Amino acid sequence: MSQYEAYLIDLDGTMYRGEKRVEGASEFVNYLETNQLPFMFLTNNSSKTAVQVADKLNDLGIAARNDQIMTSSMAAAIYISRQQGPSKVHIIGEQGLVDAMVQEGHELVDDHPDFVIIGIDHNINYEKLTKACLHVRNGASFISTNGDRSIPTERGMVPGNGALTSVISVSTGIEPIFIGKPESIIMEQALARLGYNEMQVLMVGDNYNTDILAGINAGMDTLMVETGVSSFQEIENYQKQPTYKYKNLIEWMNDKKQKW
Repeated sequence: MSQYEAYLIDLDGTMYRGEKRVEGASEFVNYLETNQLPFMFLTNNSSKTAVQVADKLNDLGIAARNDQIMTSSMAAAIYISRQQGPSKVHIIGEQGLVDAMVQEGHELVDDHPDFVIIGIDHNINYEKLTKACLHVRNGASFISTNGDRSIPTERGMVPGNGALTSVISVSTGIEPIFIGKPESIIMEQALARLGYNEMQVLMVGDNYNTDILAGINAGMDTLMVETGVSSFQEIENYQKQPTYKYKNLIEWMNDKKQKW
């Protein structure tokens, strides 16, 4: 584990659960800072801006800067720019998605969009879904920030953006381009921002189906912790396994001290 020159780190389930910091999260980040190892926090959550994410981390005692955050909203906005430059976009989503599109130079429109983009929206309603379906049927390119079918909350597992996205895709018969983990788009952008290739970076996360598969699909080594969604028992028969498995990041650091 001494060979990695940079790290990509998941947030929910790896750094925090809801409003509570995960054991070892701040110590892990402090270790990276002390050893001058670059890192970036990578999240499928499209609802928050980079500033809001960094503020939450710092409030929880986890040192973070705005430029160390990449959200699926930011990755979606960059993807559109690379496809077509400044574009007309119609969105379903929250502040993080709105800000990402505007900062990237895209125009938010209700009519005749080039792209329809959906992110998590806690105020979703039938009319929003109807407009999106009509635009997609009329030829707008369809993008979803992530395909998470469900997300963990204090109340239990609730519908994620993938579930909302499915309404549009089932109605129109058109599948979206997914941006977030485990897709390659967000991973390629994160590696480019870090300035390292996939062989030099370790992906750290708790969710096998997003974080770990994202790293595996990108050709990266992965570190899975058991502090969030996935357990080692449930993945024991999977053909593709994480490179490293630790109960939490404290165990990872203790093991690293013993070995190095």
